[in-house]
Amino acid sequence: MKRAALCALWGGGVLARVALAALVVQLAGCALPAREQPGALRAEVLARLGPPSATFALASGERLLYSELPAGFEAHALDFDASGRLLRNEQVLTQARFENLPIGAWTRADVERTFGAPLRVERVARFDGDIWTYRFRQNSDLRLAHVHLDRQGMVQKVLFTDELPHLDNARD
Repeated sequence: MKRAALCALWGGGVLARVALAALVVQLAGCALPAREQPGALRAEVLARLGPPSATFALASGERLLYSELPAGFEAHALDFDASGRLLRNEQVLTQARFENLPIGAWTRADVERTFGAPLRVERVARFDGDIWTYRFRQNSDLRLAHVHLDRQGMVQKVLFTDELPHLDNARD
């Protein structure tokens, strides 16, 4: 009888309930860049989120960039003032941000400081420079932004395409 009772506890749900409760607690405490609020201290943010994808000096502070690329669709720029307080938290991989890039005025460094490292860097025959590609989500559509940087590293244009799903059996 004791063995049957032990088996019922083990496989009957008690362990499963404990594991589920532990998982819920862990997920509820998940640190996400999007959840960071203005006023948070830099040290606390780093303790919650871990090291950023990139760090950039700003005129009056520092930017920590947390990017989900290459697999994800978001990058959060967390801007801190000189005293280490979070001023702004912005998801930067958006259609609007790419559409408003200052053509002929922004450099490679401006693009990287704003969006982080690209998904990929390419070259094509009809453009003399690099094309930095970023993935993002517009509503539920998967999109790509192609930032064209000339040989001097200046933004010359931005083009958008849809990201098509990779189908293993596609034959076109």
